[in-house]
Amino acid sequence: MAFEQRDMSGALFRNAKKETENHPSATGTAMIGGVLYYISSWTKTTKSGDKYQSLSFKRKDEVHKSGVNEAKKAIARSDFNDDIPF
Repeated sequence: MAFEQRDMSGALFRNAKKETENHPSATGTAMIGGVLYYISSWTKTTKSGDKYQSLSFKRKDEVHKSGVNEAKKAIARSDFNDDIPF
C-alpha cells in the first residue's frame, strides 16, 4: 500500500546532508488545506539556553513552477546553435 499524505499532517526527517548552520536540521512535507508543502526546520537556542524549532514552509507547486521558469530563462539566455551538421 502506497503512502498517502493526510490533510493537516506532515513529517520531518533529520537532514543527513547538513553541512552548515544555514542548512535545515530536518526536512519533510505536510499537507495543509489540501495543498502540499515542503517543510524545513532549524534547531535554535534562546539566550537562556532553551532549544526550539524554527520552521519554514514552501508550497510544492510554487517551487516546481519557479524551477521550470528558471530553466526556461536559462535556455533563452543560452547560445544554442540549432544548425545540425550533415
